[in-house]
Amino acid sequence: VQLQASGGGLVQAGGSLRLSCAASGRTFSRYGMGWFRQATGKEREFVAGISRTISSPLYAESVRGRFTISGESAKNAVFLQMNSLKPEDTAVYYCGASNAGEPVTRPNYWGSGTLVTVSS
Repeated sequence: VQLQASGGGLVQAGGSLRLSCAASGRTFSRYGMGWFRQATGKEREFVAGISRTISSPLYAESVRGRFTISGESAKNAVFLQMNSLKPEDTAVYYCGASNAGEPVTRPNYWGSGTLVTVSS
C-alpha cells in the first residue's frame, strides 16, 4: 500500500489545518489508518487512528478535542482536521496503515510526511 500525506503548512497559534492522506487501492476498507507526528529531536508519536474494528476513533490525549480524524472510502483517503493549533503541535505529520487485526497505533506501512509549523 502506498500513502501520500499533504496539507501541511505554516499557521498561527489558534488556527486550523486539514491534512489529507491519499492511499492506493482499497486501503481504507482493508486497513486501519492513523496519523503520527515527529517533532525535531523527539520520537515519532501516535496522534489519531481509525479502523473498522474499533467503535470510535482513537486520539492522543494531547490532541483530544482539537483534532478529528475521518476517512472517505470512496476516495481512499483519510483526513486529520486540526483546530486550535498550538506551537507544540509543530512537527512532521505522517500517515500510516495497519494490517487488519493489528493496532492502528503500530502501522505496517508509512507514508511520506507533511510539515506543520505553528507560530506563536
